Amino acid sequence: MTPFWRQVAIQSTLKRKSKNSDGKPPQSDYQLAKAYREFVITVKRRVRDFFLITAGIFSASFGFKGFLLTNHFIDGGATGISLLISALTKIELYILIICINLPFVILGFKVLGKGFAVTTALAISGLALCVATVEFPNVTNDNLLVAIFGGFFLGAGIGLTIRGGGVIDGTEILAISLSRKRSLSVGDFILIFNIIIFSVASFLLSIEVALYSILTYLSASKTVDFILEGIEEFTGVTIISVHSDEIADMIKNKLGRGLTIYAGKKGFGRRGENPSASEIIFTVVTRLEISRLTGEVEKIDPNAFIVMQSIRDTHGGMVKKRPLK
Repeated sequence: MTPFWRQVAIQSTLKRKSKNSDGKPPQSDYQLAKAYREFVITVKRRVRDFFLITAGIFSASFGFKGFLLTNHFIDGGATGISLLISALTKIELYILIICINLPFVILGFKVLGKGFAVTTALAISGLALCVATVEFPNVTNDNLLVAIFGGFFLGAGIGLTIRGGGVIDGTEILAISLSRKRSLSVGDFILIFNIIIFSVASFLLSIEVALYSILTYLSASKTVDFILEGIEEFTGVTIISVHSDEIADMIKNKLGRGLTIYAGKKGFGRRGENPSASEIIFTVVTRLEISRLTGEVEKIDPNAFIVMQSIRDTHGGMVKKRPLK
């Protein structure tokens, strides 16, 4: 039987999510166990998101106050606009962070939903509060170090916050909204937006500051990519071959990787139409294993057709390499 404390923990969830026709919540062990599992998963994700966003807020604040603010460097996006206005008008940065991002939060509510907008609003408010109240030392006045490491800590903050389900820079929300109405991609809109910001900075501040700010932006964007994609850049590999059984065995036993086999009906290729059925193998490897994989496949079938595509992230399955026996 389900323990009493577990029933108490999920009773409210059951009342909200599933009711019988007579209005009474179901009490079976299966439903209690299912609701408890959902409750635990939700709590774990909320706790993880909270720590990620908190770490992102402190990292971005350190990038602001430890590097960029005292040297009047800016970044791209909404944070760049806030830094630029702060450098020109002496308005406190924490006030500008809220004011500049507020329209993006409202837009996020319309485009991406209430949950995302609430998380983003809390993250931006936390960033503004941290910038206003937490003291960070001015690490260095060397322009090159300020540009690189200021961008690094700011990018780490943005990336960690995105990992936590929110943003502290509303530019991407605007880019997503505009990309749905225009033919340009999200990346194209962000690039155009940042070109405008740095052009204005070169006119209002100086060309030298604008150039260093571009270096800050590049450092931040690469750090965001690193945080989101991780150290191991995975590649999805699709292999079509008449020797699919041998190739699948090689992937499992030599590479220690998981795989999925699809049933192919027929196809058309260099040798003309192939009416016979064949099996299609799909596996995920790191970029360091691509050369070995293609080499082993070539040993088995030199005519195998191999397609590769970059994968930004993975979840579930056996992505990590299995220890070989």
